[in-house]
Amino acid sequence: MSSHPPRFGIQIPQQNTTWAEILSLWQEVDELGYDTAWTFDHFLPIFSDPTGPCLDGWTTLAALAMASKNVRIGTMVTGATYRHPAVLAKMATTVDIVSGGRLIFGIGAGWFELEHQEYGIPFHTVGRRLRRLDETLEIVRQLWSQERSNFTGKHFTLTDASFNPKPLQQPRPPILVGATGEEVALRIVAKHADMWNSFGTPEVFRTKIARLESHCRDLGRDPATIEKSVLVSRANSDGPFEITEARRQIDAFHAVGVTHIIFSVRPIEREWVRRFAREVMPAYRR
Repeated sequence: MSSHPPRFGIQIPQQNTTWAEILSLWQEVDELGYDTAWTFDHFLPIFSDPTGPCLDGWTTLAALAMASKNVRIGTMVTGATYRHPAVLAKMATTVDIVSGGRLIFGIGAGWFELEHQEYGIPFHTVGRRLRRLDETLEIVRQLWSQERSNFTGKHFTLTDASFNPKPLQQPRPPILVGATGEEVALRIVAKHADMWNSFGTPEVFRTKIARLESHCRDLGRDPATIEKSVLVSRANSDGPFEITEARRQIDAFHAVGVTHIIFSVRPIEREWVRRFAREVMPAYRR
């Protein structure tokens, strides 16, 4: 049984919509009592027409930080391929300060090849992307904790790098790593993360959590210290709201150790967001 309390989040991908719609739903999520709220980190729409509108995730997140006051915020998840780690650390620190210490630093290896191709961003092999992710996390953690940082890796270098101000949260903002691969990716989770996010059925998570626990034991870490979360897409879920079905799904995830449920929604699903907060969440807050 997980020691982490049940939490619920909403991801609002900033694609095929407008700033006004994103802002309005985000502010309602903040007022409804959700624990977390997330943008995504893509420059083109995913799983839809890639020529459609898509706002940047991190600058949108900074603006949304100023438009909310309660919910913890983050990107679900930042692509490590898109930015130099020191630049990303500075961006994340700025958002943590602007938000009053509400940032969750979500990051993954990156996967959407098309936007790399169109924008001339090197995509690399899966192995190289994972090594870049590992180095990125090493660098970000150094910059957040040391007055001067030095790092020499296969992909990045720091030379007596200063970094001020530090994040508002101390010793640092919580780190969430999005990962699916059971060998290398989950080992990076075990090494660096406070939170882990993936997708799939409860049975898929049962298998992956067992592998994550094995990596934690190898590294001398208590696996219970990592909060497990799932991203559930509602993109093709246009049926009526069913309390019984929602609770059945939540309970199935909780049974395997996943306590943080994050729903990816469109602004047109505002009524679903409201009903879930009012009719489902209270049962898990007692």
